[in-house]
Formats: sequence, structure tokens, C-alpha cells
Amino acid sequence: MTDTRVERRPLPDDLLSLPLRTGDSVRDFGPTLVVAPHADDESLGCGGAIALLAQSGVPVRVLFVTDGVGSHPGSRRYPPDRLRALRETEARDALAELGVAAHNAAFLRLPDRRAPRIGSAGFARAAGLMREHMRQDSFTPRTIILPWRRDPHTDHRAAWELVTAALCASVDRPRLLEYPIWVWELGTDDDLPEPGEAFAWRLDISAVLQRKLRAIAAHRSQTTPLIDDDPVGWYLKPHTLARFSQPWEVYLEPQD
Repeated sequence: MTDTRVERRPLPDDLLSLPLRTGDSVRDFGPTLVVAPHADDESLGCGGAIALLAQSGVPVRVLFVTDGVGSHPGSRRYPPDRLRALRETEARDALAELGVAAHNAAFLRLPDRRAPRIGSAGFARAAGLMREHMRQDSFTPRTIILPWRRDPHTDHRAAWELVTAALCASVDRPRLLEYPIWVWELGTDDDLPEPGEAFAWRLDISAVLQRKLRAIAAHRSQTTPLIDDDPVGWYLKPHTLARFSQPWEVYLEPQD
């Protein structure tokens, strides 16, 4: 029997072996759109890049895909409408720490944990909304920073699929940079890049690391037991937060 398995080249266990690019290299990004599946992913995955872009005067906008109400579904003090408002307030507070004004944030408010995937009902409409937000107010991104395509969370994969679908008819395709979040803890070999699929590198964010950490902390409902009346409520654990406290961020740049 022929072995049809695809050889995978996992990211190195020691991420310090990845090439390191200087912080001022973000000036080459041009106007940048950051796509975050949930409020907190922007700070965790690319908060340093956002702060560097803002510091350099490069236009940057952030689009949050889901409404975030799935983190504490059993809370009585924070029913869905109140939790959504809290998550969006935290998102704006985090962006303020990174130097991004509140009017440069937008919220698609797709259902948390149920963002439409390719082939599902509502995907075409959601992709249309994504397309509209990507080019609002004559803002045309030269770079889009989005989740890694196989990050092991359904909303992260949905966000990548929605961006890809929204770009399918674009003549001038922007540069895409994909950031991993959960692949470190929850991923399998099948979630890692295939040979030649993406080039992995690090961005030096040491100059803005403290701003990134403050932005992460601004997501209080996700980093502390702020909402304590839901026994199945979810928040980021210290070992997860430690992964995003490094003076660099990892990006996967598609080669296809």
C-alpha cells in the first residue's frame, strides 16, 4: 500500500531559532487590518505589532469577528448582552494601551464558538460582511494580520476562511501574516505548516512589550476570575499567558 501521508515540518521546539526581524520592519506593512476571532486574540497574537504600527504612524484597524459571549455561558450576572458589551469595552481599552483609537475598531458580532465555516449556512453573508469591513472609509489594507489557518479553534479557522473568501475577487491581494494562538497547546502535527506552505519568523517587540502586557491585562474577563458565578466559565491560565509574554511574536507568512 502506498503511503500517502504528507510530510509535515513542525515549528521548532525552540522558537528562538526562527529569524528575528526588527520592530521598525512593520513600516513595510503599510495600512494594516488585524482580524481577531475574539476580543483578546489581537493582544495575545499580535499586540506588539499593533503597538509598533501605531507608534510608527502606520494606519491600523482591528476587526473582531465574534461577539465573545461564549466564554461564560452560565453567568447570571453577565447574560449575553452584558457580556458582549463588557468584551467590547475591554477590546477598546486594550487597543488604547496599544495606541489605537476606539473608532479604528469594528465588531462583526458573529456567534462565539459558532462563527460560520465554509459550506455552512450564513457563511456567504458573513464573508460579505467581512468584505465590507475590510474596505470601509476608503481604507485599503496592504497587509492583513489574521489567525493561522489551522489554529485549533473553530472560530480561528472560521476567521481565516472568511478573510480568504472575502479576498477571492480582489485584484490586488494584500500581504497576509498569520499568527498562531492555540497551536502551541492544542495543536497536532496536522495543524502545523506543510513544507513550503508558510515561512515562520519572529518580530522583535521588546520596545513595546509592556504595552502589549497591559493590553492583555485589559481583557479582565479573560485573564482573571472577574466573572465568578459560572462554574464552567473560561479564562486564560498563567501558563498560557506566559507564552505571549515574550519580547517577540511569531508570524507565519504564506508562500502559496
